[in-house]
Amino acid sequence: MKAIVISEPGEAEVLQLQEVEDPIIKDDEVLIKVEATALNRADTLQRKGLYPPPKGASPFLGLECSGIVEAVGKNVSRWKIGNQVCALLAGGGYAEKVAVPAGQVLPIPPGVSLKDAASLPEVACTVWSTVFMTSRLLRGETLLVHGGSSGIGTFAIQIAKYQGARVFVTAGSEEKLAVCKDLGADVCINYKTEDFVARVKEETDGKGVDVILDSIGAPYFQRNLESLNLDGRLFIIGTMGGAVTQLDFRSLFAKRLTVQAAGLRNRSLENKAVIVSEVEKIVWPAIAAGKVKPVIFKYLPLSAAAEAHKLMESSKHIGKILLAP
Repeated sequence: MKAIVISEPGEAEVLQLQEVEDPIIKDDEVLIKVEATALNRADTLQRKGLYPPPKGASPFLGLECSGIVEAVGKNVSRWKIGNQVCALLAGGGYAEKVAVPAGQVLPIPPGVSLKDAASLPEVACTVWSTVFMTSRLLRGETLLVHGGSSGIGTFAIQIAKYQGARVFVTAGSEEKLAVCKDLGADVCINYKTEDFVARVKEETDGKGVDVILDSIGAPYFQRNLESLNLDGRLFIIGTMGGAVTQLDFRSLFAKRLTVQAAGLRNRSLENKAVIVSEVEKIVWPAIAAGKVKPVIFKYLPLSAAAEAHKLMESSKHIGKILLAP
C-alpha cells in the first residue's frame, strides 16, 4: 500500500508518499481501506520528532480515518467486511489501509458522507472526554473555548450548545469569529484586539465561566484561572504557546478551582473504547439530528500531505483539513 512516510524529522517537505507493507491485523482489530483521514495539530509535532507514536502503534501519521472494513480479526463480532466506518487511531491514517482495535471503530453517522466522517472521531472523542466526561459541563453552565475556529473548537461549540451550555470563544480574526457565531457561539472574542479575561468578566457579571478548554498552555494559564467562576474547571489539551509556567496556589484556593490535562492518543485501549462508546451513544444522535455538523475547510489528495501541513501551520484554516488516498 501507499503511505506518507517521514523521511527525517523536519519541516513539511519531509513528508513523502512511498510504497510500504500492508498492516497485519490482530485478533481484536479490523482492517480499514481508508477513504479519508484528517489532520490534527499533533501530526505536525510528530513530523518534527516531538510527539512519537505510542508503543506498538503504527509509525505513520494520522489519528482518525473513515473507510470500508476490508478484514476483521477472529475475535471481532460487531464489524463485518464491507461496513462503512470511521475510527479513532493511535496512528496510521495517512495510508491506504490501517489496522485499528475494534473498540475504536464507529459507524458513519446518518446524514454524513463517508469521506466527511473522517473529520469526526478525534474531535468528538477529545471534546467529549475532556469537557463532558472529566470537566462535567452541565446544562446552563458556561464554556470558554480557545481557538474556536479550529477543528476542536468548531466541534466543541456545537456539542456544548446542543447540551444546553452558553459558549464563549476566542479566535484571531473577524472571519473566524463570524464562523464561530454561525455555529452557535454566544460570545466571540478577538484575542488580538481584546483582553479575554475582561470580556469574560463583563459578560458573566464578574463571575467567570465554569469550564475552559485550552490548547495554548503557559501564556494563558494565569489568565484562564482569572477567567473561571467558583468551582471552575480548566482543561488543558495542548501547549501551543509554551509548556512551562509558574503557579500561585492561592489563586486556586480562593475559587476552589480544578486544573486538568490529558491527551487522547496515549490512553489505554480500554479507556479509548469507553470514550468511543459514549460518543456513539450521546454525540452521534446529535450529528444524526443535524445539530452538530462536520466543518471542513479543504480536501487534498494524500500525496499533498506537505501542503496540508503547511496550511495547518499557517493557521489560516477554519475547521478540519482532509486527505484522501
